[in-house]
Amino acid sequence: MNAIEQGRALRRLRLLKGIKQSHLAELLGVDQASISRWERGSAPLGQERWLAALDLLAVSPTPAEDAALKRLVASSGAKVHLICDHSHRLLAASLPRQGEWHADLTELLGRSLLRYASDDILAAEEGLAARGWHEGCLSSLTLETGANHDPVLPIEPSLVLWERVTLADGRAGRLVTTIG
Repeated sequence: MNAIEQGRALRRLRLLKGIKQSHLAELLGVDQASISRWERGSAPLGQERWLAALDLLAVSPTPAEDAALKRLVASSGAKVHLICDHSHRLLAASLPRQGEWHADLTELLGRSLLRYASDDILAAEEGLAARGWHEGCLSSLTLETGANHDPVLPIEPSLVLWERVTLADGRAGRLVTTIG
């Protein structure tokens, strides 16, 4: 995550918690100007400060808004699943999507699906930053994917739609829908 993405995430999380920059600065042992620079993306937080900020600003992992989104995905008649956009951890999957997989959903929830990605998906992932995906400049993307030949989570050649959504804790999620 670059300094701009990190700053935007920090600001979202801080605002979700209703904390002023000065209060967060006090909690982290820095001045308010540092928080301002971090949120603007003009200075990186560094891994240690970033983790400390995440601990302070942690939001319940199952807010009502995310639970509703997960229910909608799970009850969809489309081949769709929801992942964390950053970690690629599986958050929810529809029954038609689960029908394509040769693993129980409980074994996959909370685990990164990136290891199952086809070469086309990995290439699209690498191009997201250049397209402004992480900054919110691009909220959806259609791509053709080839097969991955994986026995557990097989991916067949298809046309998929990636849609970026904001989760209740300020992180980005991604809806992945097979459209053709």
